Order: sequence, then structure tokens, then C-alpha cells
Amino acid sequence: MAADAGEAQEGVRIALWEAGVPGFEDRRDIPEVSQDWWTKQINDPSVHFYAADPEHANGSAVLIMPGGGHEELVTTTEGRDVAQWFAARGVAAFVLYYRLAREEGAPWTIEDARQDAERAMRLIRRDAGEFGVDPEAVGVMGFSAGGELARMTLLSPPDPPEGEGDALDASGDPQPDFGILVFPGPWAGEVEEIGPDTVPILLSTAADDECCAQPTIDIFVALRAGGAPAELHVYQEGGHAYNMGEATDLVSLQNWPGTIEDWMIDRGLMVAEAREKAVSPQ
Repeated sequence: MAADAGEAQEGVRIALWEAGVPGFEDRRDIPEVSQDWWTKQINDPSVHFYAADPEHANGSAVLIMPGGGHEELVTTTEGRDVAQWFAARGVAAFVLYYRLAREEGAPWTIEDARQDAERAMRLIRRDAGEFGVDPEAVGVMGFSAGGELARMTLLSPPDPPEGEGDALDASGDPQPDFGILVFPGPWAGEVEEIGPDTVPILLSTAADDECCAQPTIDIFVALRAGGAPAELHVYQEGGHAYNMGEATDLVSLQNWPGTIEDWMIDRGLMVAEAREKAVSPQ
């Protein structure tokens, strides 16, 4: 899927359902509300696609799940900016605009958000050729509440949609090929399947994050106990929402994106030369 310069900067929006969410089609045309760094009123869930820099693309892709406490989506520093960072390094990126289970007045549940994530994974794999993506190299990355959703997508059995679903629901596998969980919250699926066959997972948190340090460490302990391939980075300080290190004076956190590069290069998910050419997000 080609994109002009403007689209590449903001992403190409792709609705997850052409006619709206089944049973809630009347909500499709309710406009999203965005201000500063957040977006609310996600009634027509979608992904925003950022094509990989063709010079260093190797077919890998990442589905990014912004945080926001399931009340809003941090669509700038935990969405668009992250997608642009990956795309500049040859990794196709998709930002998931998922339904918000805790937004006041919204009819959605966490299971609806999971359905959005799983449907997005199936869509990316179904149209992998159009996106320039290897369907066996599609991972997820989640921040805070988005990390909870990414965890469910990684470790819990797929949550089938209510009713008959459609051809996309019945196609492909929503299981990601790798995961990056950045200060994920404590919310998890009722059942988690962890073992040596679990896909590689990178985790990051700050020790002084009152919300999410312990849940992040607990996930790593469970992964390690199950023999799953996992790597954990705990920074002494940094609080919550250090994101990609763009708004901190701590050099260790400013360099945190380099850890992502190292981890992905080691697993063949990013071309080493890409980091030398790419420009970090501002």
C-alpha cells in the first residue's frame, strides 16, 4: 500500500469493519474526539498504517497499542511517534485505535478491545503482501493499558467474536510473533499459556512506577518460570509513561529505544544499518 508524504507522516487509516462494528453499526459515524495527545470515542476501531522505509525494510511489522487507562488513547507519544520511529527503521507499523472499556458512557468491554487487537492481527496478515509485510514476522507493542491488551493478545487464547463473525474473523492466526511490553498494567486474560514455545517478549519498566513496575516484573517472573524467551529491563527511576524517552532528562531512558533496536536486530526483526540512518522522534 503506497502512501504519499502526508499520509506517511500521519498514517493511512484502515477501518477494522467496513460497515462498522457488528451490532453497533449506528455508532460508526460518531466522530472521534482528539485533543493535544489523546483520542477518545473510538466507536469505529481502526489501524493507522505507516509503511516501512524501503531502504531497510525486511518484512517485519509491529501493531502498536497506545495506553490511556482504557479511558482514552495516547495517540501521539504512544502511537504516531512510535510508528514513525519503527517505520524509519524499516519496520512497518500499525497503530491500533481500539475500543475503550472504561470510557464514561461507552458500551465497550475489554473483550471488545481484545477483538479489535485480534482482528487487526488477522487483517495485517491477510493483506501482508499489500503492506510489504512477512506474515510470520508481525509483533505487538503496548504501553500501560495498551500493554495489558498486548499481553492478552500474546499470552491468552484467542477470544472468538460473538455471533458468526465474518471471513476475516475466520482467517489466519491472531497470535503475534513477538511482543514488546512497556510498563504494562496488571489487567490480564483469565487464562494464560506460557511455555518454551511462547514468542519472544521484551519488557521495560521503571522501578519507581507505582502503577506498573510490579506487574511488569511479575510477567517476567511468570515467563521465566515457564521457560519462555523473555528479556526485562528495569530502570531505577523514570516513573510512568516515559514512552520512547522523548520527555525525560534521564540519559538511560533517552537511550531506551536503542535497547529495542538491539533486541530486534538480535532476532532478525530489524536491519542493523537502519539505526544509523534513522532519526529519533522529537
